[in-house]
Amino acid sequence: MRSKNLGTSSPISRRTSVEDIIAEIGVDMDRFPSDAHISSWAGMSPGNKESTGKRKSGKTTKGNKSLRTTLVNSARSAARTKNTYLSAQYQRIASRRGGNRAAVALGHTILVIAYHILKKHEPYKELGADYFDQRKKDMVVNNAVKRIMALGYTVIVEAAA
Repeated sequence: MRSKNLGTSSPISRRTSVEDIIAEIGVDMDRFPSDAHISSWAGMSPGNKESTGKRKSGKTTKGNKSLRTTLVNSARSAARTKNTYLSAQYQRIASRRGGNRAAVALGHTILVIAYHILKKHEPYKELGADYFDQRKKDMVVNNAVKRIMALGYTVIVEAAA
């Protein structure tokens, strides 16, 4: 059965997703000591399978199936938005790990954001699409310089005034 908000990003489906999330987790976040606890309860925590020192692919934990479905569908919808923190995070993860794993990771992020909004009673602050670039500005510049130099050009980097 397909979810009613799969594949759409209209305000009505966002409202439905929010209503579904609130219906599943409630508004009292005192039940959950931390965001890790609620994500484990929801089945959105990454698995951790290690054997003889080797880290292997771990499946996510079992949890609330309807909440997990709502979060993954919301993540796929958020991934299609333009110039947002969530879409930038999806692109970063999807380029390395694939679209499905990125959707689950983004669903986890949405759940953590919802937890903190309900716990602290503060509105969501959009970090922006360039948040990851601003965090590691020097690394981004160095990688760009290395790529250009690999093509046979010389590069002089100066800060903009």
